[in-house]
Amino acid sequence: MFLVSKLIGLFLFPSNLIALLGLLGLLAVLVNRPRLGRLFIMTSVLLLIVCGWSPVGPAALTALEDRFPQPDITKPVTGIILLGGATDPHISSARGSLTMNEAGERLTATVDLSRRYPDARVFLSGGLGQTHGASVLTESQVGRDILLSLGVSPSRIEMEERSRTTCENAKESRASIRPKPDDHWLLVTSAYHMPRAVACFRAAGFDVIPYPVDYRTRGAAELKRPTNSIASGLAEIDLAAHEWFGLLAYRIAGLTDELFPSPR
Repeated sequence: MFLVSKLIGLFLFPSNLIALLGLLGLLAVLVNRPRLGRLFIMTSVLLLIVCGWSPVGPAALTALEDRFPQPDITKPVTGIILLGGATDPHISSARGSLTMNEAGERLTATVDLSRRYPDARVFLSGGLGQTHGASVLTESQVGRDILLSLGVSPSRIEMEERSRTTCENAKESRASIRPKPDDHWLLVTSAYHMPRAVACFRAAGFDVIPYPVDYRTRGAAELKRPTNSIASGLAEIDLAAHEWFGLLAYRIAGLTDELFPSPR
């Protein structure tokens, strides 16, 4: 099921669909179906312009990022949960170097929180969420080593390495941590990913305090101008589509109880 979901996900990225339409158009022309071919090619070009230059992608991302604001933390923090997705275990293993990706702010924010709350535990959740290649390291292992290199005490760090999806992150975290009713755990992940993460943790019976980081948009200001390039526009709409389809798929599959969770 995990592999199937990843394969289906590839065809839900708008950039992949645009390329597929263009390819089908060329094939139609080659097999003497010029009218159908032109239709596919024109549709592909139109979608490329709309998705690449218009603020559709930034708008979809902004809606996700604005769902959970920065929390006003007034109670003692029991621990900090860092979700995987900020490192590249494959490159780290192949190159022998600890590698962060574009979501690396999840790690630096966790370091900052660990200093602000010196008594809080630090819990990493993440196995190997990719389907290609073999890796010696897991997301949690790479994340742990980066946190250690940035000064977090090894005695504070705990982790699980079995989860491959966001819902598995939630279930495995709850099983490992076994939170008490009066505990207060911060959940650190990218702002655009926070709605899906919160939906999964609530479904798992783990009430967390969302702490969004790694913002990709400036908010409402993004809606007033075209994107800087087609490449950046496609990257943003792909990211947003992945999350929106993920929210819908998890709800349909019964993995979550809310389609688009809101703050409590």
